[in-house]
Amino acid sequence: MNRLLRILCLAIGAAGLQQAAQAQQVYPGRPIRIIVPYPAGESVDVIARLLALRWAPLLGQQIIIDNRSGGGGVIGAGIAAQATPDGYNLLVGNVGAIVIAPNLQAKPPYDALKNFTPISQVANVPFYLFTSVAALNATTLKEVVAYARENPGKLNYASTGIGSGVHLAGELFKSMAKIDIVHVPYKGVGLALPDMVAGKIQMVFYPPTFLSFVKEGKLRAITIAAPARSTLLPEVPTTAESGMPELIASSWHAVVAPAGVPPEYVRKLYETLKVVMADREVREKMGTVGADPVGSSPEQFAPFMRSEVDKWRKVIKSSGITVD
Repeated sequence: MNRLLRILCLAIGAAGLQQAAQAQQVYPGRPIRIIVPYPAGESVDVIARLLALRWAPLLGQQIIIDNRSGGGGVIGAGIAAQATPDGYNLLVGNVGAIVIAPNLQAKPPYDALKNFTPISQVANVPFYLFTSVAALNATTLKEVVAYARENPGKLNYASTGIGSGVHLAGELFKSMAKIDIVHVPYKGVGLALPDMVAGKIQMVFYPPTFLSFVKEGKLRAITIAAPARSTLLPEVPTTAESGMPELIASSWHAVVAPAGVPPEYVRKLYETLKVVMADREVREKMGTVGADPVGSSPEQFAPFMRSEVDKWRKVIKSSGITVD
């Protein structure tokens, strides 16, 4: 009887192992949810939907976009951080939601390094330093810095709100250049633009949305805060070429999962996403919204994310920025 019982137990155990192996092989076995911490139509949402359209057939499952906006990205990213780490809950966010926004609070609701599993940085949207032609004669970064040092407190820069990536880029510049410039927050860049053109605001760090105004001679693109020049404005020098190599700022976009997702699921997600990122149409469409395609591996993205956390935490601490 005991022998028969042992045989039965072994059979059940073997069946269990076989079922577990099969379960791993069929991942994903149901639709995947991608949380986007911003409203539909914003750049992060556009990129998330672009990826989902090509990614779903490769995974063999539907991908559902779940917009959870609010709190500068904290609400949606917080939901993703607390989601079940089963490979069926992902976040497509940016530097603001993943790194900056939580660290603006006295008690951060999540930690990018502890609560997320990196999958891939999919895009990078570099910031340019735009200046008002009507208000500032400087044509190089060195001239902007020189003017600011000679006229402390007289230069101001716009942002899309306190604690935004645009705001932090200005604070990074202020700290590195050791200058006194005034932050002027707006509720949206559309409200800041007329003041820039009129000369009420002297400068702003922003993605290449303003290129038409540069071509019309209303704004100047002084420098691009990136390691390489852009094909959109190849004549604009990098911050390294302008004498400030550490002034790097962008709104990078990435795919992450809750911490604890099985490594084999992470690998499946990345390997299929890599195919999406190699698609020429996907890359071209990213370019239309000013994004440079990246497609880094989890092993490449992890140290980059760590460096970004360190950099922006220091900027937030040194500038004393907080939000309620």
